[in-house]
Amino acid sequence: MSRDTGRKLIAQNKRARYDYHIDDTWEAGMVLMGTEVKALRAGRASLVDGFAQVRDGEVWLENVHIPEYTQGTWTNHAPRRRRKLLLNRREIQKIIDKTSDPGWTLVPLSLYFKDGKAKIEIGVGRGKKSYDKRQAIAKREAQREMQRAQAARFRRR
Repeated sequence: MSRDTGRKLIAQNKRARYDYHIDDTWEAGMVLMGTEVKALRAGRASLVDGFAQVRDGEVWLENVHIPEYTQGTWTNHAPRRRRKLLLNRREIQKIIDKTSDPGWTLVPLSLYFKDGKAKIEIGVGRGKKSYDKRQAIAKREAQREMQRAQAARFRRR
C-alpha cells in the first residue's frame, strides 16, 4: 500500500478570514479516535463554529464538527467533542502570550491531511469591525473590476 504524500484539504473556514484579522498561524496535529480519522478521510468536517483555547498549558479545539462515521459501531465518537492539539512548548507559550491580551482569539483556519496525518491550521486573530468588513469587500470588488478591465483590453488586441 502506498503512503499518502502531499496535502489534501478536508475543510476550510473561509468565514474566519472575513471575521478576523489573522496575525499568526500555526500547524498542529490532533489527538483523534479511529472513527474520526475515517470520517475525515471521507472529506466530512465543519470548522464554522470552532475555536481553540489554552487550558492548563495545553491547547484544546472545541466545537469543531466531525460527523459520526457511517460504518462505525458502538465505538463511534461524539461529533462535537473536545480535541487536544499537539504543539510544542514554545508554540504554546507564544499562543498564550498572544491570547492573553483582550480581544485576541484562537481560530481554526483549515483542516487537512499532510503526508497521511491529520493537521489543523490555527490562527490568532482579532475580530473585525463592520466597517473593516465593508472595506475588504470594496477592495475585493475593485480588484475584480481591474482584472476584468485588463482581460477585456487584452481580448480586443
